[in-house]
Amino acid sequence: MKLKQYAPLVALCLAASILLTGCGQGAERTDPPEEEGETFSYPDDDKDFSALRTPGSQEAAYEYRLFFLPGMDGTEQPYVGDTMPYYEDGVYYIYYLKDAGDSYNHSVYLATTTDFVRYEEQDGPVLEASRSGGQDSWIGTGSVVKVDGSYLFFYTGHTGAADLEYKEKIMLARSGSLTSFEKVAGWEITPPAELGQKQDFRDPQAYYDPETDTISLTVTASQGNVARILKYTLSADLQTVTYDGIIFTNPVGDFWNLECSDTFRLGDKWYLTYSAQDDTLWYASADEQFGPYSEPARLEGKLFYAAKHVEDGSGSYMVGWGRRSESPSSTQDVAAWAGNLVVQKLVQKEDGALVLAPVDSVMEQFTARRELPLGSSGTVIEAGSLYSYVDAFTCYERFAITGRFTCSGSGSFGLCFDYNGREDKYKMISVCPREGALQLSFNQGSTLIAENAIDIRPEQEYSFTYLQEGSTGVFYIDGQAALTVRLYGVSGKPIKLFAESNTVTFSELRQYTA
Repeated sequence: MKLKQYAPLVALCLAASILLTGCGQGAERTDPPEEEGETFSYPDDDKDFSALRTPGSQEAAYEYRLFFLPGMDGTEQPYVGDTMPYYEDGVYYIYYLKDAGDSYNHSVYLATTTDFVRYEEQDGPVLEASRSGGQDSWIGTGSVVKVDGSYLFFYTGHTGAADLEYKEKIMLARSGSLTSFEKVAGWEITPPAELGQKQDFRDPQAYYDPETDTISLTVTASQGNVARILKYTLSADLQTVTYDGIIFTNPVGDFWNLECSDTFRLGDKWYLTYSAQDDTLWYASADEQFGPYSEPARLEGKLFYAAKHVEDGSGSYMVGWGRRSESPSSTQDVAAWAGNLVVQKLVQKEDGALVLAPVDSVMEQFTARRELPLGSSGTVIEAGSLYSYVDAFTCYERFAITGRFTCSGSGSFGLCFDYNGREDKYKMISVCPREGALQLSFNQGSTLIAENAIDIRPEQEYSFTYLQEGSTGVFYIDGQAALTVRLYGVSGKPIKLFAESNTVTFSELRQYTA
């Protein structure tokens, strides 16, 4: 299924398809005629990164808008941890565990938006971890639900105190508004005895059913070192709590927890999503909300973590965070907890499979078409066993790239980012037909960072979309897969197209800035 095209980002057709044939950077280039209704833009406010020679100095210079970051707290940059989105009356309330800055032990903070483009950050915590110790000396992920005009915030109380029996309990706060909550003293849910453990019991997700006047609550836990998702039924007055048992048991991999689970309906199917601990975002489908569920499939890579669903009546979205590195100079991993806010649109395919796509309102920000260093809107790269490169785009602070590709072989190809002028340090977003994977790798492909499954066939044409702001980006093979990436130290430098052991035709290439 081909997704909606985003005007003016992807032209309806090429008046003349001008292809650059050859490989390497010495190939001839030809200026194409401009498309009817589109002209190149030459803004004079592009940020100059030439003096910012370290990844850290570049990161400090970014002004994140689309991939929200909390404001600086003195000299310290806080980050967005697990998100808990809620929608009401045209406003998305994105609660999140704030890491660093003025946040005490991952207290809950709030950012609001009406369009996923402009965010308003609320000062001070919505729900603060207990500074006097106790069960919720750390706050863990939860969810907000509205019941009879009151807002209930179910959350995880996490403690490191050796004298407390349970490391985690489900706790509750209440409010008449969505901007601050008061904890309900004495209300809690403890792990059922049959779990046989008192350590991992968290991430409550609540759903209110007005027909039965009950709240369904799902909780992630572990039993016998196997990841499970549990279900409870609560009376609306919160006086009765019934444990309904296990609704999902992890059937693949060796995951010990399925974090931040959520269920929602698209069309005539129900879906369960979760982030497998230290792994990727998964989903399974069912005919009923709480199962039985199908075998799960990966929805994204490991850099888009703890994502939960939110909908507004016309669109459905996954809201999570884009993972970062503890050190922007690292070329070995992207493994730190918390990062930028990342929102992606959910699309249900005809067969019921889910894919992620760019948010329409975000894509609409990219209207200034930029002239390409490639000098053409297309190229053919014929590559042997060694990588072949062509300078194609420029890495601005905030940009979108669209285009199409067709390959004839099984070798990898995609986008290559210059890190420090050395080929062996290139950072690459690779389409890998042989491996059936869309990958982010560092050190010219030798260090795998993240991946997602794809199915790319020879001689078939595919369209792609790439968004980047600062060091955060998302690459989409439209209608098939998404991959969130983190690319430090690449701004102000060329972005190359590359291929190896393949012949790849790139066409209808466009780059836009906001």
